[in-house]
Amino acid sequence: MDSAWSLLQQGKIAAAYEAACALRATYPGNRHVLFLLAVSLRHLERFADALDALEELERHHPAYGRLFEERGLCHLARQATQPAITAFSTAVRLNPWLAVSWTALQRLYHSCGQLREAEWAAQSRAALEQLPTEIRTAHGLFADGDSGAAEQLVRRHLQTHGEHIEGLRLLARIAMAHDAPREAEILLEKVLKTAPEYHAARYEYARALLRGQKHLRAREELAALLASDPDNPSYRLTHATACARLGAIEQALSEYRTLASRTPESAELHLAIGHALKSLGRASEAAQSYRAAAALRAGYATACWHLATLATFRFADDELERMVREEADARTNRVDRYHLCFALGKAFEERGEYERSFRYYERGNALKKPECRFRPEILENIARRQVTTCTPEFFAARRDWGCPDAAPIFIVGLPRSGSTLIEQILASHSAVDGTLELPNIAQLVADLQGRSRPGEEPRYPGALAKLGREECRRLGEQYIQDTRVYRRDRPFFIDKCPSNFQDLGFIHLILPNSRVIDARRDPIACCFSNFKQIFLPGAGPQFVYDFADLARYYRMYVELMRHWDAVLPGKILRVQYEQLVTDFPATVQRILKFCNLEPQPACLQFHTTERAVHTLSAEQVRRPIDRAGLDQWRRFEPWLGPLQDALARFQVGSFDPPTTHARGGP
Repeated sequence: MDSAWSLLQQGKIAAAYEAACALRATYPGNRHVLFLLAVSLRHLERFADALDALEELERHHPAYGRLFEERGLCHLARQATQPAITAFSTAVRLNPWLAVSWTALQRLYHSCGQLREAEWAAQSRAALEQLPTEIRTAHGLFADGDSGAAEQLVRRHLQTHGEHIEGLRLLARIAMAHDAPREAEILLEKVLKTAPEYHAARYEYARALLRGQKHLRAREELAALLASDPDNPSYRLTHATACARLGAIEQALSEYRTLASRTPESAELHLAIGHALKSLGRASEAAQSYRAAAALRAGYATACWHLATLATFRFADDELERMVREEADARTNRVDRYHLCFALGKAFEERGEYERSFRYYERGNALKKPECRFRPEILENIARRQVTTCTPEFFAARRDWGCPDAAPIFIVGLPRSGSTLIEQILASHSAVDGTLELPNIAQLVADLQGRSRPGEEPRYPGALAKLGREECRRLGEQYIQDTRVYRRDRPFFIDKCPSNFQDLGFIHLILPNSRVIDARRDPIACCFSNFKQIFLPGAGPQFVYDFADLARYYRMYVELMRHWDAVLPGKILRVQYEQLVTDFPATVQRILKFCNLEPQPACLQFHTTERAVHTLSAEQVRRPIDRAGLDQWRRFEPWLGPLQDALARFQVGSFDPPTTHARGGP
């Protein structure tokens, strides 16, 4: 590829064209190859062929800004002014760092007498020219999806010339793209220290805080931005999202609806309205909003998936046929395809077509998995260190440390294990606040962990041994203080974050009087229920899109919980989902007794409790208890052999890699 570009740069246009044709046969749809082909054809003055090559490139890479710049250059060579303006305008919308496009727009607008637009283009070009070439080029590379090359270029510039706010801001954007909000937060704090009035950077800082689940701080930053620009739709939308994450669903819903009244063509706003309505238990209204989102954007597969998750919703035959066609269409992008696959899996499951349903679930997971960065060996290494660090002797030496507040009730386990049902039962009690899946423990652990360098041993959980009595107390008090924003004024509150099972040693150190409930479910039922779901990008579990990953994670969870049971006797109540369903009153009584709560009829009538529920089980917990979901997985049993085999391969009793033996489960 580099040699082909070298031919072009040497002026050997025909040779570059021949090289591009050969590469195209080997790498069909490759962005760089098709772009080289189009540029070569333009230099050969074969403009119609160049435009055809660009049309093919757009089918594969519709967000590539440079293809529209190249299209503009083709139209410019043909003296087609208006198509050139359209192409260059699209180019700078997708990639505002394309100086050639801004220069062309300035001249074209001026020639058409559009002087205001010409001045805008000139100012945009001038702003780019004030930046160092490396910074400007790196921003352009990132805008076109070349984050690796962009990062190398900007880091090299910063190492040579010192910190530059646009370079730091770009590194923050790259960190966000790589799902590293904490790194982005640190970089943007440096930018804002130098340029506190840089509103674009402050907005990105608020988004990094929101991605890092620091919802209160994000809302505060957004409130400051809105004070200076109260009608900015991006600020208002993100502020509404922060409110929703803090549990202020009604406030968020009102804001979403105000924004939708001003921009009714926004599919994303109607989707957000649907999410808020679903959390509030207003499923029929949520369906209307999801339908509105789907109607506004043809093939909006995300809306189709959320429609499918509504318990009372069913797709019509013609809708299903359209979704099947769209999923099979090679032009459908991968994200839309996997959303369609999961929606079709759910739809055909509801129709009793279980093999067809499973095949769509299977394909959806295969398409989704490449986005995930699940590294089981990292979690297993941390689990081993938990076992060696958090011994009975370790806790005995730290008896009565931490904050004595007994308000928190932690619910841990795996997603889809019945944890939301237990939360709803407890939240129906007059002494208990139901909250959200709180991020606070994970944030405190991240602070203890710090940023490790490549190859460096992780500091956590070994860092627990370095904490003193006062530090443990301070961390516990910080947790209580930071979670108040999610609570009302009841004596107890629920922190239902399933993955907190990994940090129960830390929780015990800082909050020794808190209670822990482990929501447990049959391994095959639990794993397959996760396999049928798409979780939120960045925030959801990464291990659910592959049977082997699911089984390995489940084994790690079981073994680590076995350790916590041994070293923290009496601290944890295990609630088996199947027992909760089949022996409901007695199990509820056991839960309340463990939490030192008096029995209340409302806990048995949990489905009548009005509160926002934010998880995938939002609708299920608004219905009376029933046995229908206990054995749903058996309808798919003919195709679950690989899951059963995966569960069998992971031996109970160690965190070692899998072995091979007969089917079974932990």
